[in-house]
Amino acid sequence: MKLHRAERGTVDDYPAQVTTYNLRSASPAKTRADVVVVGVRKTGKGPALAAGAEDVAEAWGRRLRPMLVGLGVKGTAGEAVKIPTSGAINAPVVIFAGLGSEATPEAIRRAAGVAARAVSNAASVALALPAQDAAEVRAVTEGFRLGGYAFTAYKSGKQEQNAPGTVSVLSPGARRQELIAAFEEAQVVADAVAATRDWVNTPPGDLTPPVFADQVAAAVKKLKLKQLSCEVLGVEELAELGCGGILGVGQGSAAPPRLVRLDYSPADPVAHLALVGKGITFDSGGLSIKTAQGMTTMKCDMAGAATVVQATLAIARLGLPVRVTSYAPMAENMPSGTAIRPGDILTMRGGKTVEVTNTDAEGRLVLADALVLAGEQDPDQIIDVATLTGAMVVALGERVCGVLGGEEVVAQVLAAGETAGEQHWEMPIPDDIVDRVRASKIADVLQSDGARWGGGLYAAAFLREFTADRAWAHLDIAGPAFVTGGASGYWTPGGTGFGVATLVDHARALAARA
Repeated sequence: MKLHRAERGTVDDYPAQVTTYNLRSASPAKTRADVVVVGVRKTGKGPALAAGAEDVAEAWGRRLRPMLVGLGVKGTAGEAVKIPTSGAINAPVVIFAGLGSEATPEAIRRAAGVAARAVSNAASVALALPAQDAAEVRAVTEGFRLGGYAFTAYKSGKQEQNAPGTVSVLSPGARRQELIAAFEEAQVVADAVAATRDWVNTPPGDLTPPVFADQVAAAVKKLKLKQLSCEVLGVEELAELGCGGILGVGQGSAAPPRLVRLDYSPADPVAHLALVGKGITFDSGGLSIKTAQGMTTMKCDMAGAATVVQATLAIARLGLPVRVTSYAPMAENMPSGTAIRPGDILTMRGGKTVEVTNTDAEGRLVLADALVLAGEQDPDQIIDVATLTGAMVVALGERVCGVLGGEEVVAQVLAAGETAGEQHWEMPIPDDIVDRVRASKIADVLQSDGARWGGGLYAAAFLREFTADRAWAHLDIAGPAFVTGGASGYWTPGGTGFGVATLVDHARALAARA
């Protein structure tokens, strides 16, 4: 498989990447890196170094366990203890990164992320975390890359560059082709996740729908892949297509809406996947206005669009034999004299009418148009991704994505999420919810009925009305798309890029099943 290299450097392409990564089979005890990172498991007998750190354990010998206990190292997930080695190994500093009781790929990914933030003022780092197979190599690479992510574009003055110049992933199988492929592919996915984070973290006044659309087009152009094309539709084209949802949501803003369509068409594709992502660049709630506090993170309401765009670019860079058609409807939901009102009727692409009852439930309106357009391409599957409902956050918390839709597609998404290390949970679309969606007395469907319970299920039932009963899944990423607190594992404050890895792994699985 030939990976397509991307030039890195700006928010409209891929984040600046000053670190060189390599895969090596060197001994962690003998490497002359400035810092060596080793994994520590939590066991019933106390802390124990994980696979990959055997040479380090041998170098310290019987002194190791008493030293770890004396330092308070337990091997707990999220733990990172940095000490000078005093000549016990060649590297002057070692970081003991906690893995918890079991060194799963996700535990390794999180430990690598924590270790990335524990490294400081080091020109070179050697990662001696478990990296015996492809899944572990991928986890170490992605975790360290993403755990060290920082969004500094708006920091004043010259920023200190704390990233190491060289990072070596140490693995005894460094020359095996499947591990080399996993290492290289992990960097492509990490590129895409980091670029998604950059877009989500950009202030909404600087990422209006026209600017966002232009940046997507620029990112596609820089890849220079003949199999990948980008089309940006403005207000006139949207009106010709009858996209009343996108136009309706966007009409209250001075920044006009856009619809971006990406098409990755490899030779002899084995499947056709359509992706749709919600791109509300800022959500004030419209005339059904949010509270001031409720708006503070609403720059993240375009995370779904950023996710599907970057997943598509990653799939194209990986050269997967799956055609991907992606739609990113972009609008800014603002209150003004031209904004849609509760009580308005919108006519969507395809002619179905919607009674608007709450202008703060705008995401489903832009997605509806895009879902119809996606279905018109006759794909094998449609997957939409959106920061859609607070109700899903109430149900599943801030780290788990709700997945709803057709049984087969949902099962495949859950399996892809397991491989990617992203948490998903299946949610139902009950018949009584469907009845509520169809309860409008003056239109085909009711945007929202205001009921307190089941809001996430209602939103999914609404979207299903625009899928023409195709194989479809809806991913509500309202919880895991954005971190409001501190860093954890390989997640850093702000945008997380959640969903990119799952979509890429889903495309991989489609290719493998053919």
